[in-house]
Amino acid sequence: MTTLSLASSVAPLGALDGDRYRKSLDDGRSVWLDGEEIGNVAEHPAFAAPVAELARLLDLQHRPEHREVLTVRQPDTGLRIGRGYHPPRTAGELRAARASAEVWLRESLGQHGRSPAFMASIAVGLFDFRHRLETNRPGFGANAAAYHRYAASRDLLLTHALGDPQIDRSASPVDHPDHALRVLREDDDGIVVRGAKQLTTLAPFAHEVLVYLSASFAQRGGEEFVVWFALPLNAPGLRILCREPFGGAPHGHAHPLASRFDEQDAMLFFDDVRVPWDRVFLLRDGALAREGLTRINAWSQYIGQVRYRERLRALLAVGTLTAEAIGVDGFRNIQEDLGELAGYAELLDYFLAAGEATAHTTDGGLHAPGPTPAAAVWAAQVSGRAVEIVRGVGQSGILMQPTEKDLRSPELGPLLERYMRGKDIDADHKSRLFRLAWELTADSYGQRQDLYEHVHRGDLARNRINLLRRHDQTEVRARITDLISQPL
Repeated sequence: MTTLSLASSVAPLGALDGDRYRKSLDDGRSVWLDGEEIGNVAEHPAFAAPVAELARLLDLQHRPEHREVLTVRQPDTGLRIGRGYHPPRTAGELRAARASAEVWLRESLGQHGRSPAFMASIAVGLFDFRHRLETNRPGFGANAAAYHRYAASRDLLLTHALGDPQIDRSASPVDHPDHALRVLREDDDGIVVRGAKQLTTLAPFAHEVLVYLSASFAQRGGEEFVVWFALPLNAPGLRILCREPFGGAPHGHAHPLASRFDEQDAMLFFDDVRVPWDRVFLLRDGALAREGLTRINAWSQYIGQVRYRERLRALLAVGTLTAEAIGVDGFRNIQEDLGELAGYAELLDYFLAAGEATAHTTDGGLHAPGPTPAAAVWAAQVSGRAVEIVRGVGQSGILMQPTEKDLRSPELGPLLERYMRGKDIDADHKSRLFRLAWELTADSYGQRQDLYEHVHRGDLARNRINLLRRHDQTEVRARITDLISQPL
């Protein structure tokens, strides 16, 4: 097993389907779960259902009713590729990328943070930033363009690795090199990296990982930690450590959301891994890395808002149905709380419209949505409240619901129907609804999804400070200063 450069890779095949995707995961990658190295993730009991869900979504690309929305034909090759990989150059193409993402994210109820549409948009951002990357070292910009073409033409599922290990955040990695991924050496064939990255969502189910961020270390003299590259997840020396899956135990509740949509979060260990030069995009330039972080995420921020809107809509629907099931939907306090949640969902439409209304042409020639950094801060602030509203509707009923086996029990069935039915809803349907509420808001999967809303947008305090620094107060400060320059 070797890490291939892009030049020696196999011919492109265009938009993925489910069967090709499942087969592609049997590639010798080193995936670890509960102390053991597993084989083909597509066949492992802990992962088969999430892989099947991703395969189902990929099959949608080939269905007549979705084909034109989810894929686009490349003029140079004639291949159809995923719409998310298509670099938008007009307002219409930007809206088409949103329409494509909406299909993916409606199908997953907003649960897939690393949907193919999301990560493809980051590859588009990398392509857009190619001219600036070329200033780092000759050829790095061309590498970015070639990598985008490579990933798009194969419809690769990507993930990204941004965070560094939480060993001792008070210490500098310059003095403790194992605290962050670093470049050990360069030679004629590429670079060799050592270290670890967290939290790499989707790693066992993706084809490749994009590694970037790391700019802050440059401010402390750690330029060797500033590196951007792409790597296949079966690269020699790369190990993928998975956390405990959330799909449920052999006895108890079914977990329809976790079993289908748990994307897995993983730690990546790079044990002197070689990265060919044509997969390297940036080295030892912290200032350029900081500039690029915003630039390459312009489209992913936009797609991320589509996902969060669908998650809020799912929470609102479950909360409303739960209220109706126990006859509290007419209570004023319940209506007020659900109205608050409805307002959150509608605000996402305004943020999306704002991004489209302020869209601009980049120096890379693409049509990029306008930045809406306040949306990320707002979403992190309200995510916990959105979950709290649904929990508040169901209260203790979310904690105590029968399993499917309980419902089928001849002895328990009459008792459940007498004491655990709802208002105009039988015990079967009510219990399934409340178990969905539990899974969305309270069990390990629901808590993970809520935590994700905070960590994937970055540090909330830093984002607020950046908002303050960017906010132009010049005109109003001048008026206030003028007002107080004389006796009031």
